[in-house]
Amino acid sequence: MIRTDALDQLPVRTAVPALERALDERGVAVLCAPPGTGKTTLVPLVLAGLTGAGPVRRVVVAEPRRIAARAAARRMAWLLGEQPGGRVGFTVRGERVVGRDTVVEVVTTGVLLQRLQRDQELAGTDVVIIDECHERHLDADTVAAFLLDVRATLRPDLRLLAASATTDAEGWARLLGDAPVVEAQGVSHPVEVVWAPPSRPVKPPHGLRVDPALLTHVASVVRRALAEREGDVLCFLPGVGEIGRVAGQLGGVAAEVLQVHGRAPAAVQDAVLAGSSGVRRVVLATSVAESSLTVPGVRVVVDSGLAREPRTDHARGLSALTTVRASQAAGRQRAGRAGREAPGAVYRCWEQAEDGRLARFPSPEIKVADLAAFALQAACWGDPDASGLALLDPPPAGAMGAAREVLTAVGAVDAAGRVTDRGVRMSRLGLHPRLARALLDGAAEVGGRRAAEVVALLSEEPPREYGDDLAAALRTARRGQDGYAARWRQEVRRLSSSLGTAKDGTRGAAGAAGASGASGSDDAAVGLVAALAFPERVARARGEGAFLMASGTGAELRDGSRLRSAPWLAVAVADRPAHSASARVRLAAVVDEDTARLAAGHLRFSGEEVRWVDGDVVARSVERLGAVELSVRALKQPKPELVREALLEGLRREGTGLLRWSRDSEQLRSRLAFLHRELGAPWPDVSDEALLARAGEWLEPELSRARRRSDLGRIDAGQAVRRLLPWATGEAARLDELAPERIEVPSGSRIRVEYGGAQPVLAVKLQELFGLRETPRVAGVPVLFHLLSPAGRPAAVTADLASFWREGYKAVRAELRGRYPKHPWPEDPTTVEATRFTSARLRRG
Repeated sequence: MIRTDALDQLPVRTAVPALERALDERGVAVLCAPPGTGKTTLVPLVLAGLTGAGPVRRVVVAEPRRIAARAAARRMAWLLGEQPGGRVGFTVRGERVVGRDTVVEVVTTGVLLQRLQRDQELAGTDVVIIDECHERHLDADTVAAFLLDVRATLRPDLRLLAASATTDAEGWARLLGDAPVVEAQGVSHPVEVVWAPPSRPVKPPHGLRVDPALLTHVASVVRRALAEREGDVLCFLPGVGEIGRVAGQLGGVAAEVLQVHGRAPAAVQDAVLAGSSGVRRVVLATSVAESSLTVPGVRVVVDSGLAREPRTDHARGLSALTTVRASQAAGRQRAGRAGREAPGAVYRCWEQAEDGRLARFPSPEIKVADLAAFALQAACWGDPDASGLALLDPPPAGAMGAAREVLTAVGAVDAAGRVTDRGVRMSRLGLHPRLARALLDGAAEVGGRRAAEVVALLSEEPPREYGDDLAAALRTARRGQDGYAARWRQEVRRLSSSLGTAKDGTRGAAGAAGASGASGSDDAAVGLVAALAFPERVARARGEGAFLMASGTGAELRDGSRLRSAPWLAVAVADRPAHSASARVRLAAVVDEDTARLAAGHLRFSGEEVRWVDGDVVARSVERLGAVELSVRALKQPKPELVREALLEGLRREGTGLLRWSRDSEQLRSRLAFLHRELGAPWPDVSDEALLARAGEWLEPELSRARRRSDLGRIDAGQAVRRLLPWATGEAARLDELAPERIEVPSGSRIRVEYGGAQPVLAVKLQELFGLRETPRVAGVPVLFHLLSPAGRPAAVTADLASFWREGYKAVRAELRGRYPKHPWPEDPTTVEATRFTSARLRRG
């Protein structure tokens, strides 16, 4: 029996007529409704025709999280007076509760992606709702892009609704082709904001680390909220580890302490969402509780102000979640949880002044995450570079390039980026492409069940108490009775089943793994599968607890780890602490060199290697696995072309100072730089950047004869630079005319011109210019005279000699005449003969 009273109380009902009109007229719409209005529960039932009006349509609702999908389905089924599996059902990874009468199906965006890849038309589906689209999860962005493609090419009748809990709906409206925006007014109750910053400064988060002092403070704020307010308390923390630590500090409070996160058992999640049975509750939750579901009984929110977002270090091949300050939008969402059912309060564990400096919205996942899975989805869709997909934010070129490298290495795409049959198979496993490769190739060597066990461990990192030894963690999971072990066994069953339905008859990249002994012990099998997943992270020991990964990044184990003495590791999970050059290993397996060679075979290099190292050419015969050197010996007769490239690399790193520059060479370079600046072509650019870019041209044949750094130092740079002059046009012959090395002054002296500044400079004794009325020019530029005393000291500077004789000379004459009385100082210097000598010398003739 439909619970009409509950449906009528949902505020979104007033917006339903406008929403139905928009979908009838345009087929697309954006629904903007605050939390608690019923957008997730009433709207799908209305559009499906299950509330008593309109035709029955099949509606698919896509939620970003499993907990939200299950909760939304249960709530809608309750509103219909049914259990999930009737007219309302749900499908999440590893669990499907639907029946033949199901009309509304709630799925995760990941499940919908898989469905679209199998059936692009979504046959039988009339309406798709993308819920919580404002959170900008990558799967949701991808689903929207695919659905818009389907509407444009295959199913113009398919209705598409983007539902957002914030007012930032303009971008989605544009993306959907200027779709109508329908807004629903909320009736949430007032929420009082209480600012509760720590009394002492705490360290900012970095990586996964959160200052324990902040967690202690959060626990104290929870206790304060329990004492000052009525009702249940919902506390937001960034991750499972922080939830566990705060729970441990709440011992003895007069309330039931519950933990809600994506890894929590379904029974625990259901119990929290079912509401209190009369006992006051403290619910410690990650961001999964921000939206899409209501926690009954909550009147108080305690917000730590932290969240977890994915980050990828493409240079080091590390992908992980990192702790960040939660955005303003997340803060509003969290605070709204306290006003869903009655007036409430939010305790914010930071200074009020900091609030305005927070980011407005969370970072779009497509901007910061590892894009290998997205790139594979795009390739399977037929758009390998995703250039034809309608996305709010385009994928960063660097991240897509790194993703294509991964997909090529695991055989998911060909050289042109087109998906292979193997890639299609991998995409249907519901795993990251790295893990799909490990499952498929590992199964051929260690058996499907054991490969599935290891991959299940890798797909959801085990709890910290399982330790950092992946093989030991496998044994713990097998005998474990905790929530993680239960989820792990469920995922093992799913992966084992998927292997049975995804056979291509090919032998994967681990085709010769039998030689490694991986089919024998669990430890060897775990190492092989982990290495297949992360070949760039196979690492060789280089000191107690220190390793070098094939990617070139150092890795370190914690003190006390049983893995510290291993010769080789396959690193499964690692992060890089702030300001640290090395990664910190959190989960790894012991492997041997044969397994490392096998898994990372595409990174193997064997041959001559001639490089510029530590300031000189080093020639070696080397075998490497990425950055890890397996064997090295000196080369006595390296190939000349390799030496030449190494010398060029040295020049690029250390500059043209490696060559021999005499004073004349530097002067020539300055003259050419002046002509290039003033006249342009054909006079060459002789800046460092330009010379290094053309080094292979003007340094020949000396460069090809050089073998080491000292040989570069013997090259006459000035003679070599002359090769860049425009000899072919004959213009080179005018060098001395256009930019003379010296200029003859009236005294007969030939003075060197300095070309290093904005104007050519001539430093000359003033008396040697007597009789010269106008300033000479070089390539049309007036010479700048540095006028010197008879002793060679600066007396004046001018670029207008005529003006100087008229206006400046009188004062200079008065000063120099007293200081140098033996020298001639005529009143009119333009009418006398220039001289280098004293008056007495002139009289002697």
